[in-house]
Amino acid sequence: MANKENTPVFGFALGKQNYILLAIGFAIIVLGFVLMVGGGSDDPNVFDESIYDFRHITLAPIVALIGFIFEIYAIMKKDKSQNTTNAE
Repeated sequence: MANKENTPVFGFALGKQNYILLAIGFAIIVLGFVLMVGGGSDDPNVFDESIYDFRHITLAPIVALIGFIFEIYAIMKKDKSQNTTNAE
C-alpha cells in the first residue's frame, strides 16, 4: 500500500491566475513593439525624420518595459488557490 506522504503531486508550476496575468503581460509587450513599428520612408534614398517622434523613441520602449515588469510580477505572484502544504 502506497503512503500518501510519499506520493508525488503533479501539476502546473503556476496557477490559473498566473497564466492569465502572463497573457496580459505578453499583450502589453506586443503593444509596445507594435508602437515601435512605422515611421520609415518608402524611398531608401530619402531620410524621414518621423522615426524620431515621441511614440517610437519614448512611449513604445516604456510600454514594452512595463510589459516585462508585469511578466515578472505574474511569475512571482503566489496563487492563493494553490496549496503547497500537504495538510491531509
